[in-house]
Amino acid sequence: MNYEKLAELLFPHVDKTPEDYEAAYPQRNLPEGAKVTRLGPSPTGFIHLGNLYGAFVDERLAHQSGGIFYLRIEDTDDKREVEGAVEAVISSLDYFGVRFDEGTTVDGETGSYGPYHQSSRGDIYRCFAKWLTQQGKAYPCFCTEEEIQTVRDQQESLKENPGYYGKWAKCRDLSYEVIEERVKAGMPFVLRFRSDGDAQRNFEIEDGIRGTLSMPENVQDVVILKQNGIPTYHFAHVVDDHLMRTTHVVRGEEWLSSLPIHVALFNALGWSLPVYCHTTVLMKMEGETKRKLSKRKDPELSLNYYRSLGYHPRAVREYLLTILNSNYEEWRIANPDAPAEEFAFTTEKMSNSGTLFDLDKLNDVSKETLVKMSSEELYDFLCAWAEEYKTELAELFKADREKMIRILSMDRTGPKPRKDLVYCEQIFEYIRYFFDAYYRPEEGFPENVDKGDLLPILKGYLETYSAEDDQETWFGKIRELALSLQYAAKPKDFKKNPDQYKGHVGDVSTVIRVALMGRSNSPDLWEIQQIMGEAQTRSRIEAAMAAL
Repeated sequence: MNYEKLAELLFPHVDKTPEDYEAAYPQRNLPEGAKVTRLGPSPTGFIHLGNLYGAFVDERLAHQSGGIFYLRIEDTDDKREVEGAVEAVISSLDYFGVRFDEGTTVDGETGSYGPYHQSSRGDIYRCFAKWLTQQGKAYPCFCTEEEIQTVRDQQESLKENPGYYGKWAKCRDLSYEVIEERVKAGMPFVLRFRSDGDAQRNFEIEDGIRGTLSMPENVQDVVILKQNGIPTYHFAHVVDDHLMRTTHVVRGEEWLSSLPIHVALFNALGWSLPVYCHTTVLMKMEGETKRKLSKRKDPELSLNYYRSLGYHPRAVREYLLTILNSNYEEWRIANPDAPAEEFAFTTEKMSNSGTLFDLDKLNDVSKETLVKMSSEELYDFLCAWAEEYKTELAELFKADREKMIRILSMDRTGPKPRKDLVYCEQIFEYIRYFFDAYYRPEEGFPENVDKGDLLPILKGYLETYSAEDDQETWFGKIRELALSLQYAAKPKDFKKNPDQYKGHVGDVSTVIRVALMGRSNSPDLWEIQQIMGEAQTRSRIEAAMAAL
């Protein structure tokens, strides 16, 4: 077979050589040890937690080594492409603090190693496909779908491994004359990689997360160019990762089975392999067992879940680092106020046996993250969230900035700050009692207080209440009220002599608290009333009295 002649027959219009592209995409001028990583999503419209998980690995590897992190859109399958998906990917990742040094942006592309859309790199792929054909490492296949299915059926009946290889590769050894006749007749064909692998031989490769892997060599003659000339993922990513000078490829463990194909393609093209880092799937507990997070079952897999609820991106990033590196929590305890970027991230500390995602743990991390933020920063974040997801609340929050900041500041300073704020929607639920239009009672009055005492407590409170009182004076009045109604002025007095009292001052203040807020637990009651002001305080208690 004259492979040079075959290559000209199949690719008559390809006039560039691999050397041309090697010169166009030279080795990057980066410091020694700098890593080049990429995120290569398909524009399908759904970006999930696993994408973000992997993107954090990419970003950390690149940026802490002085390297480059770029975005490449792998859009060779136009049937799956969703309009606006690229913008959604960029927006979602940017929200969580994942920013690229080069590649696709909402305004086009930036960087010297593009195009960064695979759909725009057709000439490059065809050049290397032609070169493989010239070397006798690729050949045209004219098999129809029906013929391929017949092969599959035969393999299944004989219990042989499925695929196009060996004796099943009908077009592997066609003569030049037959190929020429079919091409000139306009018969459609795909281009297949001619594998020289042996299923009985294993090769070893160092995975950045899993260590040494031993796998059987690839024997499949996989398709590298489809009938329309568009490359398959296998071929496109190998060519792109080489020319874009990618040093580390972070991807999910579902790609492990394809690794022999990719190694074979790199070897056939004479290129050095990047370091492959295969992450584990994200799992969750269901009863006593773990299972993979599912698009259908688990809304928390979607990144929009966290954006729409209003999780602060810093909290999500902080939590993901705890499951990305096993020593991160220990580092955080030793460095409570240090930026996460100072942590020395490494793939060696990543799990290789399934990563457990725990929403409750994320909520705990979020509480710790938010309590460290200033009330002003939290207010700005709450407003930004409301503008996107709850426009009616945005107007409410912006109507009185000072009041909102006072609300968000309650009990958040001092040696034991309160840690009960998790995400924006929960924060609003927590503070909604401040706003009459959104107020709704959540709890009834305490059962240990006689119903006949409710009205006297509330009426007596209003008779002496003044917003001008300092906290000590205000609580002194509640003590006097408690005593007048046969409640102990101190809990310890009631504990010592329970037969002498109906209850204690805490029971009386709980009645007031429930009347004001509709719940029995809250931050400091005096401070709440100072924020509400006398008019709203009186109005709320009068409404509670009227409902008795």
